[in-house]
Amino acid sequence: MRLRCVVLDDFQGVATELADWSVVGERVEVVSLREHLGDEDALAAALAGYDIVVTLRERVPFPGSLIARLPRLKLLVASGMRNSVIDYAACEAHGVTVCGTASSSTPPVELTWALLLGLARGIVQENTALRGDGPWQSTVGADLHGRRLGLLGLGKIGSRVAQVGLAFGMRVSAWSRHLTEERAAEVGVELARSKEELLASSDFVSVHLALGDRTRGLLGAAELALMKPTAYLVNTSRAAIVDQDALLAALHEGRIAGAGIDVFDIEPLPAGHPMRTAPRLLATPHLGYVSHANYTTYYGQAVEDIRAWLDGSPVRRLPG
Repeated sequence: MRLRCVVLDDFQGVATELADWSVVGERVEVVSLREHLGDEDALAAALAGYDIVVTLRERVPFPGSLIARLPRLKLLVASGMRNSVIDYAACEAHGVTVCGTASSSTPPVELTWALLLGLARGIVQENTALRGDGPWQSTVGADLHGRRLGLLGLGKIGSRVAQVGLAFGMRVSAWSRHLTEERAAEVGVELARSKEELLASSDFVSVHLALGDRTRGLLGAAELALMKPTAYLVNTSRAAIVDQDALLAALHEGRIAGAGIDVFDIEPLPAGHPMRTAPRLLATPHLGYVSHANYTTYYGQAVEDIRAWLDGSPVRRLPG
């Protein structure tokens, strides 16, 4: 009898197309779910009949309480090599092997610039007007050359965003709690003396920090108030780093020029959520990691993980 595998959150229906699942086809039956399962009871009911679960990034939490309700589960594959929403101790206690995959930082870098450029040049407004026989030219674009790009975080993604900013002729500065002048100099950017200085001096602010106790709520009402009324905020990192209520208030009151957001407190966003209709907001449905190359890696290596586990030699085990 074949084992059963389910792929979660296959919104585009491509999981079985972007990898060769036939290599495990004789031993594993694979199905994918295109609808998101938003609560533990729904997950427990839907996953009860599966031995293997493939989950995308950190979209679905796997706390100990859920693991305990899935006695048939034996292998959990998560895209990426870091996942903060899986209870690894519970997995070990219940005999569940956890494996990851590689993940490229290129797609979120590119999406960051898509949002930033879309905001700066009013792409959505102008395209909507043009296609709807509206006014010819209704916005005046914000320049990038000579303006300051402020980066909260200068890790793998932040440093690559910085390089693009420099190529545009922007002045780039960065801040994080442990960022040094030496590291900033390596990337060719200035070290802001404080978070407050970076926010107050930047024309564009982009968030590239990992979510943790020290970064949760890092940008609240007081911090957003430091930004110029002509400045833009971009967040392709984690929603909880920016206070969502404070951001909505700043957008509605016009205290910042706009925001480009790819991450939200609730995903998928419910119908009628305030973020769906907020003014001055260019929003995308968490597309930062969604690219053909990344998905090919995720699902291709998920198949490799399953095959290796079936052969008794799991690879890319988490936590690493």
